[in-house]
Amino acid sequence: MKNVTPIKSSALKPFALKALTAAVLGSMAFGAQAAEYEWTFQTSETSGEPQFELKKAWAENVNTMSGGRIEIEILPVNAVVGATETLQAVSANILQGHMTDPSYFSGQNPAFGMMGNLVGAWGDPVEFLDYMNYAGGEDIYNELAEPYGVHLIGAAATGLEALPSKRPIRSVEDLEGLKLRAPQGMVYNIFEKAGATPVNLPGSEVYTALEKGVIDAADYTVFATNYDQGLYEFAPYPNYPGFHSLPMVAISLNKDIWDGLPADLKAILETSVDSMSYEMVAMLKARDLAAVKKVNEDPNIEIIDMPAEERAKFRNIAKEEWAVWAEKNEITQKYYDSVVSYLQDHNLM
Repeated sequence: MKNVTPIKSSALKPFALKALTAAVLGSMAFGAQAAEYEWTFQTSETSGEPQFELKKAWAENVNTMSGGRIEIEILPVNAVVGATETLQAVSANILQGHMTDPSYFSGQNPAFGMMGNLVGAWGDPVEFLDYMNYAGGEDIYNELAEPYGVHLIGAAATGLEALPSKRPIRSVEDLEGLKLRAPQGMVYNIFEKAGATPVNLPGSEVYTALEKGVIDAADYTVFATNYDQGLYEFAPYPNYPGFHSLPMVAISLNKDIWDGLPADLKAILETSVDSMSYEMVAMLKARDLAAVKKVNEDPNIEIIDMPAEERAKFRNIAKEEWAVWAEKNEITQKYYDSVVSYLQDHNLM
């Protein structure tokens, strides 16, 4: 039996630890045996990235928890198909699963982009996971994905992206006229509504564009990655925690395979994904906090945490764009209504 990668029990949902223990003990009772199911999952990361390694550990845990009945090979981005093609590949059983941002598939249905990153909605990844697990988010996603031949086992999140900036952004008003790198789509439109001047640049050009003053700030990625890439040398006023983007990670399996699984293996997969999703939050936050500690030692960099009332202002501006997307089809409207209801019930708007 393979070694199991430790899972921090404190990161599990309240009910999940009991379910996980029962599943592991039940599976181990069968003893080691040949795999009944051998699957290949493709991710959206390159080999060696922290999230890629965490996903490999998840596959090892599933193997152990299932008593060897499930073996999953985790492959990096572009290993079999391109990042925008995994939905079709999983549906066709070329891949059996993927672990990726649904926004890649927004060209097939705008609901994938909306659910993949509802810009401005979430102040913390735990809020997003709470919504997905307990307020109907996963059910709505499966209404979207299952007609494409894919079943969502569970959702994870990368964490709030930071916002490196050449000038302080302490309020929504400070976004006025800010030349901000943003990809086209919802995030671009929302920043434009908030008063910024979005500039559509690929991520590979962010460093040079900040260095040369082509842009003042960048919607790019999480705090630690921005730090590792040296962005704060040219943009010494990073917002952390961020207030805008929080991409979803969809852990999905071919629907026909899912439908044919016995109940105990479905429970193992669901519980293992729940565990990994909270482990991902904890791991990425630890990386961010380590980078924050280093940045705080540099008197030339000031970390800015936008006040709650300003975050609410930005969220309400973003809501205007959500409402535009909500009109695109039945699922986008259902998702919009569900999220707005959740945010209002939790006093987040």
